Amino acid sequence: MSLTTKQRQDLILTRILEHGAIEVKVLAKAMAVSEATVRRDLRSLADASQIELVYGGAVLPRVTDFSFRSKAARNVPAKRAIGMLAAGLVTDNDQIFIDSGTTSFAMCSHLKRRRGLRVIVNSSRLAVELASNSDLSVILVGGQYRPERMDTVGPLATSTIEQLRGYLAFIGADGLSRDFGVSASDIESAHLYRQVIRNARETVLLVDHTKFLTPSLFKICEFEDVSRIVTDQEPLPEWLEFLNALGVEILSPQKADAAPVPLQQP
Repeated sequence: MSLTTKQRQDLILTRILEHGAIEVKVLAKAMAVSEATVRRDLRSLADASQIELVYGGAVLPRVTDFSFRSKAARNVPAKRAIGMLAAGLVTDNDQIFIDSGTTSFAMCSHLKRRRGLRVIVNSSRLAVELASNSDLSVILVGGQYRPERMDTVGPLATSTIEQLRGYLAFIGADGLSRDFGVSASDIESAHLYRQVIRNARETVLLVDHTKFLTPSLFKICEFEDVSRIVTDQEPLPEWLEFLNALGVEILSPQKADAAPVPLQQP
């Protein structure tokens, strides 16, 4: 199935955020389109000051904010849809972990309606946002602070997670591959979330449709470690067949007529 212009440009931005630079010929092969099509997409993104053109491809702009705030502005409708569906899996008095990604952050406004919820986070922004509801208890994981992402990682963060059990984990990803599994673009996040998943009672993966198009560098987990995937568009038939065989449920707006059933408490 051919990609739309929006899907192609989302994929281009995802790759350039991960690698810092991209080549026209590599993108053309990955998206099964002509190099002329890729050049038009790159020109459009460059005109919007999202990338900088160089010979044979493009790089990150020299002066651009690729922080949490910048990433939060991308794919906003998709993130809102995912956040609403994911929050529907959470019940009052539950215990959950939410990662520091912008897709997971979209759950926040819906979680404020819950009562007696205990939320574990490694995101200072998410902690502040959730703390406005006095009925929610927030555990902020300490560690090495990354100001551009407003989150914590490293040995101290991992040590804290090692002491926690029984929560429902909501984890994002930078890329997916049927062969490689669920992956992140940086090793620190991958290492921390691997431990989070290991200690969780169940794990829900939150990814928009572009993440099904390419893997990232650092592995987080296998798909067997995931109970459900919440996404904004139903993946391609080969992905559906693969995930169904593993017993991984897919939740998307296309299935919104059937309300999500909360995961069972232990």
